[in-house]
Amino acid sequence: MSIRSKGILRANQSLLALAHRLLDLLVIVVSGAILLSDGSGMPDSRVWVSVLLCVMLFGWLGELNRLYGSWRGESMLRESLLVTSYWSLSFFAVMLLDVALRHGVLTDGRRFAWFAIALLVMCGYRLLLRVLLRLARRHGLNSRNVAIYGTGEIGARLAATILDAPWMGLHLVGFYDDRPQQMPLDQRVPVKGGRLALIEAARAGQIDKVYLTLPLSREPLLNELIRELSDTTVSVYLIPDLFMFDLLHARSESINGLETISIFDTPMDGPNAVLKRIEDVALASLILLLVSVPMLLIAVAVKLTSRGPVLFRQTRYGMDGRPIRVWKFRSMTVMEDGAEVTQASRNDCRVTRLGAFLRRTSLDELPQFFNVLRGDMSVVGPRPHAVAHNEQYRRQVSRYMLRHKVKPGITGWAQVNGWRGETDTLEKMQKRIEYDLDYIENWSVWWDLKIVLLTLFKGFVHRNAF
Repeated sequence: MSIRSKGILRANQSLLALAHRLLDLLVIVVSGAILLSDGSGMPDSRVWVSVLLCVMLFGWLGELNRLYGSWRGESMLRESLLVTSYWSLSFFAVMLLDVALRHGVLTDGRRFAWFAIALLVMCGYRLLLRVLLRLARRHGLNSRNVAIYGTGEIGARLAATILDAPWMGLHLVGFYDDRPQQMPLDQRVPVKGGRLALIEAARAGQIDKVYLTLPLSREPLLNELIRELSDTTVSVYLIPDLFMFDLLHARSESINGLETISIFDTPMDGPNAVLKRIEDVALASLILLLVSVPMLLIAVAVKLTSRGPVLFRQTRYGMDGRPIRVWKFRSMTVMEDGAEVTQASRNDCRVTRLGAFLRRTSLDELPQFFNVLRGDMSVVGPRPHAVAHNEQYRRQVSRYMLRHKVKPGITGWAQVNGWRGETDTLEKMQKRIEYDLDYIENWSVWWDLKIVLLTLFKGFVHRNAF
């Protein structure tokens, strides 16, 4: 009989995780049954279909994105945001399907009451459980004794993280290393010996978890440690030095049972891609509805005040570096789109009088909402650069092309922080890329909405827009 490998990077599947699954199912079904009943005490069959679809979709999203793994070392805010995102996507997807197929009513107050109460209960019981666990851990319950093998920079950072977050319930008993690094370690944690001392403590039951923080260059020692620790009951975690690099949305992935770790990846995958697309279509449609008359007036003004087409189309890089055609209201007397594109500068003679106003107020970018509806761009994301500028800066700025792991946006984190306009120095472009990658690494729908709100107040007009 063949034995199939089950991988090395599995989420912790505990009784608590099973309880979360059952409680979520119970909360959604019971609140739906109570709030969606027609007065007879029970909802009709069509409502039950909607409730069960929500349960199935929410459960699928939770399993796909490890909502039911171990949250011991994670913040409550992050867990709540995931619950809110998945429940919102499940609820509104099913509600829109119901409206499309059965002519339901979008403004049904009972459904929104169900959405709000189910969300509050699912987040509320998680918060209550966290509070109870923290109280228990303060009294020495539900805690784990942990040790770190490796006194290098990774070990020091891990120790600081554990010591600064006592709510995780991890008691750091000490460092172990056969050749301690010559660098300052946290004075609160002693170096208790080398490999043999670690094995002895593990066999004596003094340690529950061991974190191995050795560089991959010390592979023979790692293999020896793992072999010897397999003769104990401790849980062993490997933190390789590759995590010292600037990883972008790193995550594990299984290829037919063989586990891999991504170094650079995109957050726009699976449910996140669907959620982002729904957000883009909804925002772009709403904004185009609001600005349709101003756009018509701008188009007429561009046509009447200078020779040339109303719209300017320029090739830029989209997601994964694929070329896209970006639309803007024409603001210049030239239509540069080739191997050499000169950035607009202050008092640029190529900019028309109307164009200067449009660029200063960012109104020239309004046609890009049609790019969003086409799927080439997002409302929020790194601003797309001309192809010529991409080819120039990808050789000068480290990790420049990683900004193309998501769709380019009309507004972005860099823009609302003032890094927009002409990049006449390399430092300005480096700063813009820094903010772009920060956005990609920490993306969420709520951050997108925050950027949209910030754009309304300080994203349209800026001293660097010309």
